[in-house]
Amino acid sequence: MSTSTLSPELTGQYQFDTAHSRLGFVARHAMVTKVYGAFNEWEGSAYLDAADPSKSHAKVTVQVASVDTRNEQRDGHLRTNDFFDAPAFPLITFTSTAVEQVGATEFRVTGDLTIKDVTRSITIDFEYTGSAKDAFGAERAGFEGRTVVNRKDYGINFNAVLEAGGVMVSEKITLEFDISAVKVTPAA
Repeated sequence: MSTSTLSPELTGQYQFDTAHSRLGFVARHAMVTKVYGAFNEWEGSAYLDAADPSKSHAKVTVQVASVDTRNEQRDGHLRTNDFFDAPAFPLITFTSTAVEQVGATEFRVTGDLTIKDVTRSITIDFEYTGSAKDAFGAERAGFEGRTVVNRKDYGINFNAVLEAGGVMVSEKITLEFDISAVKVTPAA
C-alpha cells in the first residue's frame, strides 16, 4: 500500500456534482464500432480520508430510465426487459466496500454494483485528477475511473447473431466515471 500523498485538506464529506460529472458506458456494436452512453439522472456522495484512504467510502444511485445513447429508439430498447427493464428495476446502485491507494494519485475502489436486483462485487481503478476552489468558493476534487463488467452477470442477456458471424452487442461493457465532487461544508 502506498503512503497517501493527498493534501490533508481533502478529508471530508463530498456530494457529486452531477452537472459537471459523467457516469458513462461503452459497448461494442455489431463487432465493428462502439456505442457510447451515459445516465443523466443520478446522485452520489463520498467521504474522503486523505491520511488513510482505506477509511474512504462512496455511494451512487442511478435512475435507469435516464439512459442516454443519443438515439431515442435505442434508449427505449435499453429501458425494456431485453436490457435494463427500467419499470421493474428503476435503480442501479453502487456502494463501496474497500478503498486502496495503489499509487501517488491512483486508487482501487471495490464495491457492490446492483443492476436488476443482482449484486456483484466490482473493482474500479480511479485517478485523482486534482482539487481546486471554484468561482463560488466551493472546494472540488476530481476523479476519473473505469472498469469492465460482463452485462450477462447482471441478467442483461439480449443479443442477436449477425449474418457474418458474431453478435450485435458485446458482453463486456466498459464503465466510465468522471467525477467532480464538492466538499460539504458543515452547518454553522
